[in-house]
Amino acid sequence: MTVDQWQPTACILCECNCGIVVQTEGRAITKIRGDKDHPASAGYTCNKALRLDHYQSSTNRLTSPLRRRSDGSYEEIDWDTAISEIAARFLAVRDAHGGDKIFYYGGGGQGNHLGGAYSGAFLKAIGSRYRSNALAQEKTGEAWVDAHLYGGHTRGEFEHAEVSVFVGKNPWMSQSFPRARVVLNEIAKDPDRAMVVIDPVVTDTAKLADFHLRVRPGTDAWCLAAMAAVLVQEDLCDEEFLATHVNGVEPVRDVLRQVLVGDYAARCGVEETLLRAAVRRIAAADSVAVFEDLGIQQAPNSTLCSYLNKMLWILTGNFAKRGGQHLHSSFAPLFGSGGVGRSPVTGSPVIAGLVPSNAVPQEILTDHPDRFRAMIVESSNPAHSIADSAAVRAALESLELLVVIDVAMTETARLAHYVLPAANQFEKPEATFFNLEFPHNNFHLRHPLFEPLPGSLPEPEIWARLVRALGAVDDAELDPLRRAAREGLDAYAAAFLGAVGANPGLGRVLPYVLYETLGPVLPDGLAGAAALWGLAQKAAMTYPDAVRRAGHADGNALFEAVLAGRSGLTFTAHEYPDDFALISHSDHKIALNMPEMLDALQTLPARPSALTTAEFPMVLSAGERRAYTANDIFRDPTWRKRDTEGALRISVDDAEAVGLVDGDRARLTTAAGNAEVTVEISDAMLPGHVSLPNGFGLDHTDGQGRSVAPGVAPNELTSSQWRDEYAGTPWHKHVPARVDRIRR
Repeated sequence: MTVDQWQPTACILCECNCGIVVQTEGRAITKIRGDKDHPASAGYTCNKALRLDHYQSSTNRLTSPLRRRSDGSYEEIDWDTAISEIAARFLAVRDAHGGDKIFYYGGGGQGNHLGGAYSGAFLKAIGSRYRSNALAQEKTGEAWVDAHLYGGHTRGEFEHAEVSVFVGKNPWMSQSFPRARVVLNEIAKDPDRAMVVIDPVVTDTAKLADFHLRVRPGTDAWCLAAMAAVLVQEDLCDEEFLATHVNGVEPVRDVLRQVLVGDYAARCGVEETLLRAAVRRIAAADSVAVFEDLGIQQAPNSTLCSYLNKMLWILTGNFAKRGGQHLHSSFAPLFGSGGVGRSPVTGSPVIAGLVPSNAVPQEILTDHPDRFRAMIVESSNPAHSIADSAAVRAALESLELLVVIDVAMTETARLAHYVLPAANQFEKPEATFFNLEFPHNNFHLRHPLFEPLPGSLPEPEIWARLVRALGAVDDAELDPLRRAAREGLDAYAAAFLGAVGANPGLGRVLPYVLYETLGPVLPDGLAGAAALWGLAQKAAMTYPDAVRRAGHADGNALFEAVLAGRSGLTFTAHEYPDDFALISHSDHKIALNMPEMLDALQTLPARPSALTTAEFPMVLSAGERRAYTANDIFRDPTWRKRDTEGALRISVDDAEAVGLVDGDRARLTTAAGNAEVTVEISDAMLPGHVSLPNGFGLDHTDGQGRSVAPGVAPNELTSSQWRDEYAGTPWHKHVPARVDRIRR
């Protein structure tokens, strides 16, 4: 069999989606290297990308729709039967209880957002209102703060920053910005630049840092409050920037003046002299960039930490300048718009359109009349990824209808009434909407490398068949658009605007309309990219100058460039002053005064900085990212060359106290459950702090037909009750625990 020439695509294992080029043979990926033509990664990859054939060639693929029998087993059914039965059962739920009782969880993973873009047509047609996904496990607290401060998401320009600050973030391992390891090494080697890391663990990034503020687990809020207070109390703020570009400064100053820096430093376990030195280095820099991540976003006081860490760049005026913090363009929104709503049963905060994942079981396991009755899960695995897996499983099993769309029989799929097999990420057009860079922002439409595995379908086709089965659109109404599409994009644009204007109902199902009318005329099997036409039009209208600077005359030109750009393209080229225009407030100023967060800040002295007890004296960080972890996407564990059991990392002191040596087996216990673990003794861990990696405990059928699930599924040990008071995000990184030696 011949080996194909190098083809461009992308890694799908983290939000960076670095460009790669691959060779294939049959249905396998045989060689992988970085794509030097990719506008963001420029040939860079980490070790994980080189293992992608373990995803592509997984033997655990689904190849037929499945329907659960009354005894819990599954039978294969044809696609027509599956679609018609699923549509009828969703309609029955809607008619009996209302469409808002149908809940959606998903929207894609790290690299497969494009399929999720089509879900909205079905959900709106059926009347579904509520949704959630992995972002509600991490980012909604920060999103709420961002919406108040400036109305958008910011990202640091670390490549050019004089000082880079990482809060609960280890980019050496978790990447998250272009060419992360190259940039980190450049910072570490440059005597004129500096790196500040706030983390209880001596991570790979912390080893490179000039200032490692090694906080006690869960005390980041005291550390960040002290740092912001030093800026105010030592008169280190950029007064000109604050006077010109920021509202509500004085109430913030008033609260920060009251902070006892020495006391707060003691609470978080950082020497006051080191803390002050780090802040002075930040204040003296010409540019500062800050990155917060799961280390604080999944720990106590997470939303307050999101608010406080932004003080480091706002009070010092490090916005809209080279190497600073930036708002950025967006090709497609990751979050919904609107303020904070409430979930129907528990009244949990619905931020950016997302119900907190932790609240999902409580929204189902109740006799409340507004409980969720049915659920559709797409490219997600909540039975494994949401806190308190046992409660999640019980909730999913109680639903009147659960439908899962995925490539494999996941832990969630095993609970479903119907399972629909999706094409994988290399068998269809795909893209990520994690387009977060400034001043140049990039987008990459990945062309399919293979035909869909027989029996599977790409998500756009699955959603389109479901919409057709609902009878939501009179197909004859789409014929004029089909004819216009054959005439070219200009004719199509005119016909599209006319059709939507004449029939507002089409606006509710736009992705479906685009797929059905524009999709068939797109080349190279790119029908699933049809929704990008609408997004390209919106980008061109929202950022007209930046789109033109990037070389695209209008929305149609941008769309054509997206289709043709096999290695991706730059879709917006901003200038630094554009940052202020991207602030959504009418005066284009940052609104610093957030009363809820100032109230929380003032109560910090009375809050406990340790949540451990005599029964559970340690803090477990569940879901650490390591060299051989990759969320749930690699179900075949043979991709790992080391740490094959996902060891529990424990400090030297704690191991000695418990009587453990490297490789021992131990019992890890929390209030939610217990598990047997392999122990790795590490001087990177503080006494009283242990960690488990993410991505383990996944069922896999190996080549001999045996079911294996190495390591521990972390959420068997977490609780849905341990969550942030504002955003409902879980405390996965701060679980009170106990470690006991297993005596054989």
